[in-house]
Amino acid sequence: MAKTSVEARAKKKPKYSSRIVRRCWRCGRKRGYMRDFEICRICFRELASEGQIPGVKKSSW
Repeated sequence: MAKTSVEARAKKKPKYSSRIVRRCWRCGRKRGYMRDFEICRICFRELASEGQIPGVKKSSW
């Protein structure tokens, strides 16, 4: 979990567009972020396993 001050800083509009920090809405993690779902890889895996992300299921072969 990210500190609240770090999350608040990420929500502010940056001076330059290249400074945008995208964070997971669940845990605040900035690494491993998936833009399509707006969450990090860890939260994505948890939600997909629970079946809470529509159209996504665990693959096996």
